[in-house]
Amino acid sequence: MQRYRHEVKYYETDRMGITHHSNYIRWMEEARTEFLKNIGWSYAKFEEAGIISPVIETNCKYKRPTTFDDIVEIETYVINISAVKLEIGYEMYCNDELVAKGISKHCFTNRDGKILNLKKEYPKFVDQLTKYMK
Repeated sequence: MQRYRHEVKYYETDRMGITHHSNYIRWMEEARTEFLKNIGWSYAKFEEAGIISPVIETNCKYKRPTTFDDIVEIETYVINISAVKLEIGYEMYCNDELVAKGISKHCFTNRDGKILNLKKEYPKFVDQLTKYMK
């Protein structure tokens, strides 16, 4: 598991001063991008290799609100990796309290949209991700 830190910006809050729910999905993307970069598989590396990674599903359960200036720490980990799909989990904490929990699911394609078999074509990537399964 890795942790990504995000400070809640004023523009991310609504009129009630609460972080708007849509931002948690954006933070999941930020945390995922950082996680992949830290394990040596940045999106830049994917794109250079002609790999596209579309999101095929997201889900977020909100436990308690956050507000402007809060520091949200996001634990990122692999839930499941198969030949064609990756599921990543996110646990978001503020002051060591769980504020949200989410998932994102991804497939991997080439530039023409053909699904890639990760285990066959990128076994080192699959092996690396397996180390971060929870």
